[in-house]
Amino acid sequence: MAGSRHAKGSSRPAAQAEEPRRKRRWIRGTFLTLLFLGLLGAGAFAAAVILTPVPDPNDVARTEATVVYYSDGTTEIGRLGDSTRRSVALADIPLDVQRAVLAAEDREFYNHGGFSPVGIGRAVYNNVTGGSLQGGSTITQQYAKNAYLTSERSFVRKARELILSVKLEATVGKDQILGDYLNTIYFGRGAYGVQSASLAYFGVPVSELNYEQGAVLASLIKAPSFYADNRKELKARWRYVIDSMAQVGWITPQQLDNARFPEIIKPANTNRLGGQVGYLLEAVKADLRTLGYTDQEIEAGGLRIVTTFDKDAQAAAVAAVEAVGPTEGTEGLRIGLVAVRPGTGEVVAMYGGRDYVTDPINNATRAFAQGGSTFKPFALTAAVEAGIGLDSIWDGNSPAEIQGYSVRNYGDTSFGEVDLRTATAASINTAYVAIEDQVGVDNVADAAYRLGLPVDTPGQSPDTLDLTFVLGTASPSGLAMANSYATLAARGQRSATTTVKEVYGTNGGLQHAWDPTREQVVASEVTDTVTSALQSVIAGGTATGAQMLGRPAAGKTGTSNENKSMWFVGYTPQLSTAVLMAKEDAQGIPVSLDGIGGGAPAYGGGGYTVAIWTAFMQAALAELPVADFVTPAVVPTPQPTSESPSPTESPTESPTPEPSPTPTPEPTPEPTVSGDPQ
Repeated sequence: MAGSRHAKGSSRPAAQAEEPRRKRRWIRGTFLTLLFLGLLGAGAFAAAVILTPVPDPNDVARTEATVVYYSDGTTEIGRLGDSTRRSVALADIPLDVQRAVLAAEDREFYNHGGFSPVGIGRAVYNNVTGGSLQGGSTITQQYAKNAYLTSERSFVRKARELILSVKLEATVGKDQILGDYLNTIYFGRGAYGVQSASLAYFGVPVSELNYEQGAVLASLIKAPSFYADNRKELKARWRYVIDSMAQVGWITPQQLDNARFPEIIKPANTNRLGGQVGYLLEAVKADLRTLGYTDQEIEAGGLRIVTTFDKDAQAAAVAAVEAVGPTEGTEGLRIGLVAVRPGTGEVVAMYGGRDYVTDPINNATRAFAQGGSTFKPFALTAAVEAGIGLDSIWDGNSPAEIQGYSVRNYGDTSFGEVDLRTATAASINTAYVAIEDQVGVDNVADAAYRLGLPVDTPGQSPDTLDLTFVLGTASPSGLAMANSYATLAARGQRSATTTVKEVYGTNGGLQHAWDPTREQVVASEVTDTVTSALQSVIAGGTATGAQMLGRPAAGKTGTSNENKSMWFVGYTPQLSTAVLMAKEDAQGIPVSLDGIGGGAPAYGGGGYTVAIWTAFMQAALAELPVADFVTPAVVPTPQPTSESPSPTESPTESPTPEPSPTPTPEPTPEPTVSGDPQ
């Protein structure tokens, strides 16, 4: 028994000695397991970094509004798209601004490998203990999240952010990361990127900022909307950034002492499409689509568009309408103006309406107002092409029976026998319908289409042409008429119109440059003769008010049936401009212009369209030399037809200054076409 007791008692020291060994084995095993798991995790992380490609930036990061400029290439008209991001090279961002951002967001940016272990640890602690899902993100992590990932709040997204950050550091480099970060981060006031932020808060490019202003922008990054609206808190954050810059040695003690919170400008008017801006931008957008650009490229592709709009001419268009346009009886009144450069088709100026925000319908490009006698130059062109001279004689009496139509001049005024020049100057309907009948309405329409009138112009069709075509019962746009007359000014060379001069990509590379295609659609000898006749309209016809221009000009007035629209389209060798007026009721139905201006003369040589045209052209051409038209060659006049009267030396009546309706055929077996002296 003694032996057994001895054996039992002797086992206690051995068990006690085994206990520390078991603990040591457990600790060693745990350590090795953790080491293995750590190495495995590190290996997996390294493999993930190596195998994870850097994807293309997401749409948000790449989104950059298209900026549209006047023809000078520097004065901004506005932007297409909602983004205000405007990228700049890191070299163009002052070092003080860069350092302010680093002081606020990531002082160790140039020392770490993409993430901060201390920051990650703090984030993990907060997340585990129920704090916010946050975490001490470096600038690289912030950029990875903004440019490549979604805003999802999860550990998976955080892990991907970490992997991408390390990958970016290894493949892209610090400077590019910082530059891309500064061009994509949000600063409040709708400003993405440091360049837009600088303009939004200080009204100057980022290249002009000092360290105090840079500290303001850096202060906004943490909570841009909050700090942008709370000046007291922004100043406190700004002081923290300034102090941080001093602690790191990025500003001197003297700069620290002298630092003062800079003045911040008031937020810009968010109504960025007001006035004429919206009309111009919509016209540019339409032309970009014609060039093949998608809406995504137009509104978010960061393009730089140099337009054909001349800044001074555009201002002149607005000033002309405001200075001499009617001020009474203007409810429902629509005024449009558009100027085209002959030979290139470049749209130099455009007045689309009072304000795009309140009325986005562009009166310069919309086809809604009957052209009236502005169509007579189309018949004149066809007549001259047929060998009919300006000294040919035509019956100007009213009424006149022509092919079943009873054609009348305004007020049934009879002018007697007149030559073609006089018929043009006085806008005699009976003579022009007879001319159209002789040369053929198909040939008149063909001349119109060749000069630039769209075949699909509302109110006419090549399949249903009749003798009313010359009297302008169709409704062209101001742009179409300005370009048609520009073909006359360019001596028969037609060019398509455009508002887009140059297109540059986000990298500054030229993507498109306007190269006008000129097509000789009418012989120059013909257009020279037509222009000579249209000069008579200003010299002594229905547009005598345009003589105030003080330089050679040609053109044609036009008034529609019941005075529902009024036009003047005129040109010099350098510029062709159409001005139109029309009136609509609350339902958009055309109504008479009678009564606009409180009884002031609305029509004829002293009418509003002529006055607006003259005021605009005086300013638009002020810096250009006076240019004359080419004197036309003599065009032989054929013998008059049996329907034409014999030549006479008797005087003709002067055109009446009163308004008159554009002729339309009456729905009777013997239709009547009543007249327009314009």
